Amino acid sequence: MRLALSRRRCKMAQWGMGTDKPARSNPRIAVYPGTFDPITNGHGDLVARAAPLFDKVIVAVAKSSGKTPRFELAERVELARAALADVSNVDVRGFDTLLARFMTECGAGVILRGLRAVSDFEYEFQLASMNRHLIPQAETLFLTPAEEWSFISSSLVREIASLGGDVSNFVHPAVQKALRRHRRKPGGRAGSAVPRKSSR
Repeated sequence: MRLALSRRRCKMAQWGMGTDKPARSNPRIAVYPGTFDPITNGHGDLVARAAPLFDKVIVAVAKSSGKTPRFELAERVELARAALADVSNVDVRGFDTLLARFMTECGAGVILRGLRAVSDFEYEFQLASMNRHLIPQAETLFLTPAEEWSFISSSLVREIASLGGDVSNFVHPAVQKALRRHRRKPGGRAGSAVPRKSSR
């Protein structure tokens, strides 16, 4: 229990428990923070439904060094951009700072969070309450994924892929290919997440 609480406090610190002073913010700009290791169709569904509500949705991919992500930050950003390419008002950015500072830099007024199950609520409620004190210029908006994606998590996708299972129904094709490449490199990081076009 103590270890679980310690991990949650570390995560809360990363998500924005800073001391940045309140600044002007735009309620038409939302930030959706997460590790996205990798991004799933559940994430994509949430972004697609949030996009019409705002002028811009910024998908903020956290470095999360303490969690030892499967993919490097730049790779996760590439994959998220590929998965969300059809949503015109979405901007994907990596960040390695407090969420409070990132929100200020973006001028965003809304923190977007997903709730997959009742079990997520206690932690998310605590996080939102703390953010209300430390990022008073921002509001937290909770969205739930479509029922068909409610059981999907990045960790579950990684586990299935690592055992050679088919994750094509759960992730974008670019993510599936990246997971396959990573599986062929035991103990290593994934290669380039999205194949680059030839310069010729």
